[in-house]
Amino acid sequence: MLIKENLRTTNRDELIDITRQVASVVAKQGIQEGIVVVYCPHTTAGITINENADPDVKKDVLMRLDEVYPWNHPQYRHAEGNTASHLKAITTGTSQTIILTGGKMLLGRWQGIYFCEFDGPRQREYYIKVVEG
Repeated sequence: MLIKENLRTTNRDELIDITRQVASVVAKQGIQEGIVVVYCPHTTAGITINENADPDVKKDVLMRLDEVYPWNHPQYRHAEGNTASHLKAITTGTSQTIILTGGKMLLGRWQGIYFCEFDGPRQREYYIKVVEG
């Protein structure tokens, strides 16, 4: 079953921990072995897995992405003016696949699943698909 989740972002750039929401969907599915796919259908947002123990990691990642992809650049041509958000979304990717075993996601001790907003604030959605196997 495909599950659609909605969220409201509050900043232009932010990493929102969605690990609990994804784990809740997994638990409700009752599948013990398989994979979980978390997918973002937006061109200026993404999904990533990274450390969720130290909040400074999120700050450092966003800071460095801003340095690599500045919001303003004299050679950007995209009419909407959000080229940086597209580049950041390409970098993080649109989806993550997580192994499911024993009814739980196989995440490392410090790992969390993040919705990556790069052009907010916006109303956003992402999808979760649990596949048995």
